Amino acid sequence: MRCGGRTTGFEPWIVYTWRVVQKCVREFSGLRTDRFRTTKGIIMPKLKTHSGAAKRFTKTGTGKFKRGHSKMRHILTSKNNKTKSRLGKSGLVSDADHYNVSRMLPYA
Repeated sequence: MRCGGRTTGFEPWIVYTWRVVQKCVREFSGLRTDRFRTTKGIIMPKLKTHSGAAKRFTKTGTGKFKRGHSKMRHILTSKNNKTKSRLGKSGLVSDADHYNVSRMLPYA
């Protein structure tokens, strides 16, 4: 049984030692906190900001996320002025997508 390899599941012909099982449980459950242990206790690891989302969304003062509209890059001669004016303004992220955007921008 290898923890990081493709072999998974219980293999009855291998005699498992407690140390190997404990190591695998630690690796798979994400309880490797020894790297983040300090004299003040356990600190949480830093979260990475999604760079693509950081370029597309900004947070407003009320906690909502602003976004731009699509369909404003090319083929603009076939669109009327009212549509181009409406698409040029910013919009808000819908409530259904708010959780996902806030996960991608943890420090926004």
